[in-house]
Amino acid sequence: MRVLVVEDDEGIAQGLRAHLRQHGGVVDLAGSIEAGWAALQAEPFDLVLLDLGLPDGDGSELLQRLRRHGGAGLPDAHTPVLIMTARDQVAARIAALDMGADDYVAKPFDSDELAARMRAVRRRAAGRAQPLLCIGDVEIDIATRRVQRAGEPVELSAREFSVLLALAEVRPRVLSRPQLEALLYAWDGGPDSNTLEVHVHRLRRKLGDTVIRTLRGVGYFVPAEA
Repeated sequence: MRVLVVEDDEGIAQGLRAHLRQHGGVVDLAGSIEAGWAALQAEPFDLVLLDLGLPDGDGSELLQRLRRHGGAGLPDAHTPVLIMTARDQVAARIAALDMGADDYVAKPFDSDELAARMRAVRRRAAGRAQPLLCIGDVEIDIATRRVQRAGEPVELSAREFSVLLALAEVRPRVLSRPQLEALLYAWDGGPDSNTLEVHVHRLRRKLGDTVIRTLRGVGYFVPAEA
């Protein structure tokens, strides 16, 4: 999951980055509304964690801009947004949700609860109620980041799991190499030239050759009938 954290408190932002990376997330940081909007224009994100108290205005301005002006070559207007703020009044929560936020957590929050809420938001965005994805005899538990094949556990690295999940969530759509690399690497940690191919090769060795297919010159996909 590639996450944009829009938060001007450096300590909170870095803490979130460290925690989400432990859970396999790829995290980019922005400290203002304008920096957040520039980031959304530069890269696709699976989810935005948005603080309301930002130095150049109220974070809800970024939320409204995304919902009103996304699409048509701009950021995806349907990108899930989870508000995080010290404003815990009921009116503030209602206002954020009515503006198009997908969920709301009040600071201080438990980091594991935040991670669970993020997973729930992603499931709803994908139209799924369950945290499990099945591809033939391969079962992916998104909540625990565990994979089984024919009932037996399969050990995957964090990035192998991220490649598999990214392709499984959009099956049978093809994801290009740049699209997958954008999901795997933050701006400050670009890949080596053949890293993605190495991850795909290892996944095929562990899960079978039919789970991930290559569309030559285009990218990778998980077939609908896998």
